[in-house]
Amino acid sequence: MLHVSALEAVPESVAARSDTELDVVMRFEVLGPLRAWDGDRELDLGFPQQRALLSMLLAQAGRPVGTSTIIDALWGEDPPDSAVNMVRRYVGELRRLLEPGLAPRAPGRRLIRRAGGYVLQVEHEEFDLLEFRGLTEGGTRAVATGRTEEAVSHFIKALRLWQGEVAMGIPASMRAHAVFSSIERELVRTAQLAGDAALLCDRADDVLPWLRRAVALDPLNEPLHARVVMALAAAGFQAEALVAFEEIRHRLLEELGVSPGPELSGAHMQVLRQQGPPSGGEHESEAPEAGRGAAEAMVRPAQLPADLGAFAGRRAELSRLGEITHKVSAGPGAPVAVLISGMAGVGKTTLAVKWAGRVADQFPDGQFYVDLRGFDPARNPMPPLEALRHMLEGLGIAPERIPRGIDARAGLFRSLLNGRRVLVVLDNAWETEQVRPLLASSMGCLTLITSRSALPGLTTAGVLPLPLDLPSFADAHASLVLRAGAERLAADPQAAAEIITQCGRLPLALAIVAARAQRHQHFPLAAIAAELRDTHSSLDALSSSDPTTDARAAFTCSYQLLPPDGARLFRSLSLHPGPTIEAAAAAALTALPIGRARLMLAELADAHLANEVMPGRYALHHLLRTFAVELTATHDTPVERQAAQLRMLDHYLHTAYSADQVLGSNKNRLDLSPAQPDSVPGHFTDRPTALAWFTAERDTLAAVIPHALDAGFFTQAWQLPCCLQEFLFSQGGWELWAATQRTAVEAARLGGSLLGEITTLRKLARALSELQQFDEARENLDLAFVTARELDDPTEQALTHGAMSFLLQAQGSYYDALSHSEAAIHLFRQTGLRSSEALGLSSIAWIHARLGNYTEAIKWSHRAIELAQRIGQPEVEAYSFDTMALAYLGLGDFHQAISCCHRALKALPYGEHFYQATFWERLGDSHEGAGDHPAARSAWQQSATLYEQLERPEAADRLKAKLDGRTTSGQNDLA
Repeated sequence: MLHVSALEAVPESVAARSDTELDVVMRFEVLGPLRAWDGDRELDLGFPQQRALLSMLLAQAGRPVGTSTIIDALWGEDPPDSAVNMVRRYVGELRRLLEPGLAPRAPGRRLIRRAGGYVLQVEHEEFDLLEFRGLTEGGTRAVATGRTEEAVSHFIKALRLWQGEVAMGIPASMRAHAVFSSIERELVRTAQLAGDAALLCDRADDVLPWLRRAVALDPLNEPLHARVVMALAAAGFQAEALVAFEEIRHRLLEELGVSPGPELSGAHMQVLRQQGPPSGGEHESEAPEAGRGAAEAMVRPAQLPADLGAFAGRRAELSRLGEITHKVSAGPGAPVAVLISGMAGVGKTTLAVKWAGRVADQFPDGQFYVDLRGFDPARNPMPPLEALRHMLEGLGIAPERIPRGIDARAGLFRSLLNGRRVLVVLDNAWETEQVRPLLASSMGCLTLITSRSALPGLTTAGVLPLPLDLPSFADAHASLVLRAGAERLAADPQAAAEIITQCGRLPLALAIVAARAQRHQHFPLAAIAAELRDTHSSLDALSSSDPTTDARAAFTCSYQLLPPDGARLFRSLSLHPGPTIEAAAAAALTALPIGRARLMLAELADAHLANEVMPGRYALHHLLRTFAVELTATHDTPVERQAAQLRMLDHYLHTAYSADQVLGSNKNRLDLSPAQPDSVPGHFTDRPTALAWFTAERDTLAAVIPHALDAGFFTQAWQLPCCLQEFLFSQGGWELWAATQRTAVEAARLGGSLLGEITTLRKLARALSELQQFDEARENLDLAFVTARELDDPTEQALTHGAMSFLLQAQGSYYDALSHSEAAIHLFRQTGLRSSEALGLSSIAWIHARLGNYTEAIKWSHRAIELAQRIGQPEVEAYSFDTMALAYLGLGDFHQAISCCHRALKALPYGEHFYQATFWERLGDSHEGAGDHPAARSAWQQSATLYEQLERPEAADRLKAKLDGRTTSGQNDLA
């Protein structure tokens, strides 16, 4: 059998590790008693000040804590004169505690001096607070996409990490610091989110214990008490829910002198409705004075904007809105609100207004439209107080009779809508609290909200999410027809298709281009398409003097609301060439901690400035990428952009190297430079996770490699493809293998690396041999021999002999291949490279089997297996058993062949799908030779399935022919 890694590489060089890579498995807990473990051993954290310092560093979760902040936390307003020296001493003690083998005065990799303070490096899985935040974020995102059961599970897992008072075990005066209060607020917020989600999926009893604990932590939090009341009722404890309301009502009155607000009172009313209508007295709702008399003469508002008609497609979204509206109109039920969210310019307002106009007659008591100006380039967001005034005036309430406070206005609004059927469109919302007071609470009302943000607080509270993606190509074409004319598009369909592609199917961009086409009827569409093509690196072709129809202005409004880290990440994403990115690569781009990068990616997705295309992986719309390119050119210096790209490339190179070391029994002969600080390379210890990483990053790595070459990072551009060979061969990805190695050869030459050139020429020849491009493969190997002689390196000469043997075997020149393999074995034994020697022995065995020297093949296979087992190379063991199976087939000893096939499959490491397919086919041939036709068919079916998964149709067809009885089984020539 031809083995891709045979005679290819040597084990001496091991990748240089990142200076910040953490090897020791530790565990830190701060959501309860402050505790730390080194493996299974719990650490003694020392005296109070030292414990307090550790808790402060942990609470900041990977962010620097200034010395002045530490001193303030430890000693308050009266620190000792030696405070700075004492902090240094505590830091030294902690370093020795966390890294026992650390040399005196060594900086360490856990507790690092940085930016006038200290930062404690912890991984997400090592620290309960980071785990808690990740689970909370997962729950929030699950709610935002309507997966409330999954959300509750996330929230409960997060809350189970809460084991008591935060940082218990340090002095109470120190725990009063704001950083610990902030963590307590996170706990309360997560409990509140859990309550909201649980109420949506009938799991209130699961979250009641956590709501009660949160109430004990924040006893005057009305929204939290409201959730306790509703959860108790939903769990079947109506009487206890009423008692809970009365207790908080009395407490608010005694301690603050106030009555329960609208949310808590509303929860109380819901419980009362479950027990039957109130009979009067103190539970009877009282409309504000302004509402009395006004309600009888209430004006019927009709505020919907005009429908301009240029609307096409959106069948799925319209169908969903139809289902929701039907439920509202069908009879008594709770009020319904829908959040239509999506990126700037995707058509949220158009859809909401179109649907509102279509169903306006089903809401005979009126229709409201309020532009909340959440992302208006010229005006600030509308406060909810102003929005309520607008709607109350729309109901005919005189300005002087409108209450001043927001609670009173919201109460009046809900009172006036009581018993009426009204449609409310809240357009361009900015945040949850801007919308919450404006939601209609009367049965039979429908509220449509649009926003560029996902507003998870609303969806958690029961608002139905309707995320709006880009329209299909057909819908985008139909929209362009409506705006520019069917005849014009039919006259030049190729130009029309290019316009749609250049606009990324974004409705706003299409509307801008269509308006330009309408203004200039004499312009051919091909000229407009060419203009878009020529300005693809900027948004100039999609600009306008009107900010409401300017793509750059629309994107800017969303970008300006990002936190600084989120804005930097968005700009940096323009430097990433791949189709998708995950948190670790984003962290490398920005030099942020991985947890922070993960949160910022989620922030971008919530703002619809990025799209989470699969869990944890994000992509940019190409117009947003263009916008990010413009921003980074303006805000980031060339040095900053260069450093970001180098960190990103080092992240991929060192992570791929680690994964490749796990996959290959022969390690890549690469001398990697140390990874850049903050490049956060991954580290692998098992094949499944290494294969999973390569599989997830395959398309991204295919884009990163030519990008590295174009950007002048020649070392990364030739070393990264070398790390992909083992993975791509195991998956049958020969075309990509060849393409990446062509780039690698060019990069090695441009970088002036002779070792890189000979390595990449060899690997390219291997790939070309698999693709049966033998002449080009031979040219590359001839060049590799010349370079190997220039280096006067016996190892390189041996590896090139091995590569030439591989090529000659693929061409069927087995005698010539044998001489090259023997030359390689001789050199490998001189240099003591046992792993390559074992592969060489296996290769010689295969050649003898192909020559029909079956006894010799079995003898050489035994030698290869013995050495492979001794040095721990299961791949070579598997290959050699397969060769023995082939030899026994040739000798007609089918039972021995079957035994060898089973041993080959057993020895083969996880993920070697191409070899699995080959071995199963050989096992089928062996069973067929032994006359066991059912066993043969079963094995062939396994092989055919694997070949189909590997997208090797010629091999799959060969197996199907065997299964159909159209061919007789024979020796499998695939290797």
